[in-house]
Amino acid sequence: MKEREKFGSRLGFILVSAGCAIGLGNVWKFPYICGQYGGAAFIVIYLVFLAILGLPILISEFAVGRGSGLGMGKAFEKLEAKGTSWHHLKWISILGNYLLMMFYTMVGGWMLYYTYKMASGQLSGVTSDEVSGVFSNMLGSAPTMLGWMVAAVLISFAICAMGLQNGVEKITKVMMTVLIVIMIILAVNSLILPGAIQGVKFYLVPNFNLIKEHGIGEAVFAAMSHAFFTLSVGIGSMEIFGSYLKKERKLLGEAVGIVCVDTFVALTAGFIIIPACFAYGVNPDAGPSLLFITLPNVFNNMAGGRIWGSCFFLFMSFAALSTIIAVFENIISFFMDMADMDRKKAVLLNIVCIILLSVPAVLGFNVLSGIQPLGEGSTIMDLEDFLVSYNLLPLGSMVFVLFCVKKNGWGWKNFIAEANTGKGKNIPASPVLKFYMSYILPLIIIAVYLKGYYDTFAKMGKMALIGWMTFAIVLLAAIMAVVLKKPSEKIK
Repeated sequence: MKEREKFGSRLGFILVSAGCAIGLGNVWKFPYICGQYGGAAFIVIYLVFLAILGLPILISEFAVGRGSGLGMGKAFEKLEAKGTSWHHLKWISILGNYLLMMFYTMVGGWMLYYTYKMASGQLSGVTSDEVSGVFSNMLGSAPTMLGWMVAAVLISFAICAMGLQNGVEKITKVMMTVLIVIMIILAVNSLILPGAIQGVKFYLVPNFNLIKEHGIGEAVFAAMSHAFFTLSVGIGSMEIFGSYLKKERKLLGEAVGIVCVDTFVALTAGFIIIPACFAYGVNPDAGPSLLFITLPNVFNNMAGGRIWGSCFFLFMSFAALSTIIAVFENIISFFMDMADMDRKKAVLLNIVCIILLSVPAVLGFNVLSGIQPLGEGSTIMDLEDFLVSYNLLPLGSMVFVLFCVKKNGWGWKNFIAEANTGKGKNIPASPVLKFYMSYILPLIIIAVYLKGYYDTFAKMGKMALIGWMTFAIVLLAAIMAVVLKKPSEKIK
């Protein structure tokens, strides 16, 4: 087997990993829930959970990657205690990456399509109803959706085919740098719009009445959930970059750098969207309608709107593609590590696989729109998103954390030794931190997991809720049976 390629620079590692973490939720969800739950008061709660929830899981993934020097296809097998079955749980990562790409490639195609529509002037000077019609027409046209989905797949795999340093690192660094520059320019433009100050107040000024109105428990759980999901941890999308990381620096500093970039993008997105919406008297709703209906109408009313709109959707395309490239790199690693396949063969095989697997989500908005797996109004994409976001991400995160602390896994001493190798600040190897990661953190993750099921199925009625919650508990129990299995050979 060839020697594993490494990142060429620390900046490359941070920007590529941050590119994976930065997703569309940073833009269409975070700014709105921040304003909804009390502005700066919510941000403080969110940052606390980012530190105590997201950061330890992120470090765990990086440690497993760097410690094994392998992707998730082989990492647990190399590090686990003899006679244990942790390696069976690699399928959480494999299934998670494929499921995520079954709909995220389509969404990446949406961004490319809107960049083209905005830059070509096809969204300029049209009415609000016509803007809404563009989005509806796109969803209703299977050929349009398929074409742009395929474009997103081919662009991303072409970058991966060029290799880690010459493709993924080099191009993602440029994309992420341009993304950040565009965001800053767009934020400054939004902040100087007439009436923008009201949006800034809604976004940032602490409003404890809003927290009281929604309930402190709901606000805290919203902050905790977003802090958990924002870093894309749990399915090995970060672990793969740990496997390409040199041992020159301790992992705490690297993880903090990525969290800071991700948080900066989320906060800056709010400065782009919220003031602009307030300036033009529109509701900053969360979700796709914000991006594809509300914001194009805002740009249409703005001086130089075609330029600003084109820049916005270009930045959104970069945010989507950086995530797709990162996950594709993880998928390629499965074949390189498990089948000893070379990079280009793995790319060609997966181009076909990913395009075919992405077709159901595309057709779910048109030809197969009658299939509503999660109740009335839901789509095939909603089911795929639910399986990833509310099953594989939390369960996978719990597995990573427990693998790093349990004696029958990799073990606390090995984890701390790997995390604290190199220059920088140590993670304290204290009994308190070990207890937190062994018991408290897994319980928080389980709470997020079960709450996701409750929120999804409570609206379907009592019997449906009981049935699905039972399924959730059985799935959790099956994974815990593997986690708690005693080794067949004594651990020295």
